[in-house]
Amino acid sequence: MESQSSFASLLRLMRYARGYRRRVMLASASSIINKLFDIAPEILIGIAIDVVVNKDTSFVASFGFDTPQQQILALAVLTFFIWAGESLFQYFYLVLWRNLAQDLQADMRLNAYVHMQKQSMSFFEDSSTGDLVAILNDDVNQLERFLDGGANEIIQVFVSVIAVGAVFFYLSPIIAVLAFSPIPLIIWGAFFFLHRASPLYAEVRRRVGVLSGRLQNNIGGIATIKSFTAEQIEASRLQADSSAYADSNRRAIAVSSAFIPVIRMAVLAGFLCTFVLGGIKTLDGELGVGAYGVLVFLTQRLLWPLTSLAQTIDLFERAMASTRRILGLLDTPVDIRDDGNLKRPDKANGTVCFDDVSFRYNGNGAGVDGFSIQVPGGTTLALVGATGSGKSTLIKLLLRFYSPRSGGISLDGIAIDQLPLSDLRGAIGFVSQEPFLFEGSIRENIAYGDPRADESAIILAAKQAEAWEFIEKLVDGLDTPVGERGIKLSGGQRQRLALARALLKDPQLLVLDEATSAVDNETEAAIQRSLRSIAQGRTVIMIAHRLSTVVHAEQIVVLADGKIVEQGDHQSLLAAKGHYHSQWLVQTGRAA
Repeated sequence: MESQSSFASLLRLMRYARGYRRRVMLASASSIINKLFDIAPEILIGIAIDVVVNKDTSFVASFGFDTPQQQILALAVLTFFIWAGESLFQYFYLVLWRNLAQDLQADMRLNAYVHMQKQSMSFFEDSSTGDLVAILNDDVNQLERFLDGGANEIIQVFVSVIAVGAVFFYLSPIIAVLAFSPIPLIIWGAFFFLHRASPLYAEVRRRVGVLSGRLQNNIGGIATIKSFTAEQIEASRLQADSSAYADSNRRAIAVSSAFIPVIRMAVLAGFLCTFVLGGIKTLDGELGVGAYGVLVFLTQRLLWPLTSLAQTIDLFERAMASTRRILGLLDTPVDIRDDGNLKRPDKANGTVCFDDVSFRYNGNGAGVDGFSIQVPGGTTLALVGATGSGKSTLIKLLLRFYSPRSGGISLDGIAIDQLPLSDLRGAIGFVSQEPFLFEGSIRENIAYGDPRADESAIILAAKQAEAWEFIEKLVDGLDTPVGERGIKLSGGQRQRLALARALLKDPQLLVLDEATSAVDNETEAAIQRSLRSIAQGRTVIMIAHRLSTVVHAEQIVVLADGKIVEQGDHQSLLAAKGHYHSQWLVQTGRAA
């Protein structure tokens, strides 16, 4: 049953939050004490009525208060302290629950994000970015909203039933049975609502992810949308997703809204039982006037808050639907394990060895088969070939974004899966074909390679990447904001900053995936000159479509369909008159 899954989710959440157990207990105790104080004034009203009616023979008179005036004054003093206590513990439970909600949601968001970061790239390729953002943001916020108010409401309803029930059975067991008769119907209605609402709210959460993904994709692709004048098309698609989200919410609301009228009629039945039967017993002298007043007032105090149970359960169910998604993300196994415990030798030179490496992507079947090569430390390996031939796959395997299906990769004689990921990736400076810049300044983006670097090191890296010339011309220089994803810079400028970021890291192994694809010929030539200097004493693995950028590489490997078809240096490959030679003639304009 879905209701069972909701309670199972609550138990999982409680296990997850066991570090907050003491704070949960304090917040719950404050809610309980506040509710007990909240019930007391209704009892005092009945006692006050008893004083007015019975005077010297009233219940309060038995405590030594001789006159009705003294009795009323004593009740007034007691009422003051009860109201003060109620206000004090209301403050306590508000502060405790709300701070608990803030801290728990912050921890869950951080833990989910950290766990997500550990996933392999295949996880991100199979997941919707919008859905992940919705889990980390909106789902966590749903849980926060429940802890802010819903948890307290559930505890206080439970306390009301116990405390008021005890008073009822003390004063009149018969009326207690009749007044409490609607409660089973209310509880049944609550479970029925949970059973009906759980799949509806699961669909609501799914629609939130779809809608979030649509918005994120459209904002990221706004230039493409504008260039194809597709604004109306995308607005229509967004309207469809938004309408689907609204429809799923409407179905959930229809169930929750139907619950409230049923509860109100059940409350009315319980109240009428107390009102009529209690009145008759009072007229017959079987029940005191004060006791009758207590029962009438407590009936409302007991049953009327149950009308808000639907909203509370609605909040609970939304929170549990979100909790399932959050904990589902946290339970996703990590297939790239970071359990290596070996260290690279002190005199490591960056030797890389691919030994019969095979890997294929799920779905499209692209990848590499039986790839073997050794790259001596301090040398340059160039990987060339058509799109989809497996060049970038080898880089992703080297960085352990994926694990090979067979074969192995080693760095300085140590299998890369035996190295801690921080050691492996710390030794590699990576510049991708589509460099990503973070929102912030140019300085912050270059310093991402080494946050401890001083300004002189940042400037040197910028000069090595041929980026300093354009940075100097900017009004704010290094402090110029780049915009989200570097949108304020050109493609070539972004790529040069990405190269500077990698160089600031001073890596033993420099990996360049089409690092000069977005720069003009003059800048490319300058970067190539710089790279020849940078490559001294450093291993370089580069992917290139422009063969002019790899002519100085000690090894050039030509790939086709994931396999090596040619291998050698520039001159030997030209002399072989194979794939490389044909491509060289095309790019130099000498092909027939």
